[in-house]
Amino acid sequence: MIRVGVVDDEALVRHGLTVLLRSEPDIDVVGDAQTGEGAIRLARREHPDVLLMDIRMPGMDGLAATQALAADPETSSTKVIVLTTFDLDQHVFAAVRAGASGFLPKDTAPEDLLRAIRVVADGEALLAPTVTRRLIEEFVRHSPHATPDGLAGFDQLTEREVEVLRLVAQGLSNAEIAADLFVGLATVKTHVSRLLMKLALRDRAQLVVLAYENGIVRPGGQ
Repeated sequence: MIRVGVVDDEALVRHGLTVLLRSEPDIDVVGDAQTGEGAIRLARREHPDVLLMDIRMPGMDGLAATQALAADPETSSTKVIVLTTFDLDQHVFAAVRAGASGFLPKDTAPEDLLRAIRVVADGEALLAPTVTRRLIEEFVRHSPHATPDGLAGFDQLTEREVEVLRLVAQGLSNAEIAADLFVGLATVKTHVSRLLMKLALRDRAQLVVLAYENGIVRPGGQ
């Protein structure tokens, strides 16, 4: 079962998401909250696998809550999916950098939301890769690139790990990377795990941001 928490300041949204999620046999809704502070209490109490997090809420917003969850060892294993009414929203980009596993527009089709929850719970791929990539490119385009050689941990990466990092940044799933490199799925998962460990990152969403910010993948290219 995938344990999911719902965080939104609108009761109707929380109710609608809860009804949708509870209709799925492999998803268990463990609670909901209407503020960022409530999200943190929910995560500490229930330890959900995934939190659906609204970005704009009174008091502590979704960005601050995401940062707090990622920084707290007690809640850092909970993966955050940011829900937003804006595709290109700097706060969402900041949330991904802070530790969110990705984001979805609030008008996402129900089947796509369910698929995203399962993908994130399984650690497979960044959410909505075309939209997320566009978001990252938009903001990284205006930021100075670091050099990969100066990146902490980069000198520890093998050539194959750098290759896997590029493919992760292009939005490929583990299965797609395995097919592209003609290796087994377990081998790809091992490479991704080693990348996260060597670069001291939380999940593959942060791998994508790092790859763009350090010029390993360029906006609009590869």
